[in-house]
Amino acid sequence: MSNKIIKDALALTLITLVAGVALGAVHGITEEPIKKQEAMAKEEAYSAVFSDADGFEQVQITKELSAQLRENLDVAGYGAQSINEIQQAVDGSGESLGYAFLVTTSEGYGGDIQFSMGVKSDGTLNGISILSISETAGLGMNANTDEFKNQFADKNVEKFTYTKNGAKEDSEIDAISGATVTTNAMTNGVNAGLCAYQMMEGGE
Repeated sequence: MSNKIIKDALALTLITLVAGVALGAVHGITEEPIKKQEAMAKEEAYSAVFSDADGFEQVQITKELSAQLRENLDVAGYGAQSINEIQQAVDGSGESLGYAFLVTTSEGYGGDIQFSMGVKSDGTLNGISILSISETAGLGMNANTDEFKNQFADKNVEKFTYTKNGAKEDSEIDAISGATVTTNAMTNGVNAGLCAYQMMEGGE
């Protein structure tokens, strides 16, 4: 093996090590701000779906609760949905007003869609607030418009369905034109949240 080859190999190794250290340093610097930004975004999303709450108390999702949620969602037909966080909304005296859920649905046309939703103690859905969505511009991205999201607000139903023929019942949602996949993903995601709420309230 020639000296040139050895020198080139050593140089390449040194460059790789330096690049690795640099990337590690950048990750260390940016990791905390990114986490803080994500936490703030979630807080804003919870407040958006529970504006009358004075605060939120995080519900610890234990292994047992996680397994129970997963079983209930699977049985109800929401295998592509998951409950990532549960917050109990409280008033100024600490009394429960209901729950806010962080939901992820993997059925989106462009991948996962994550949103928050608030459900009052009487089962009324306050509304939804989308945190992450990558659907097609002008089609599926219309899920993040007030026109679509407001269809879920102030409704007290067991679950939602979507229609292309004009919603006639509280439980019906007008499908997004040209984006049935996204509509289905959002509808199932909200229904998964309602399923989780019913479990939390009823213990089933």
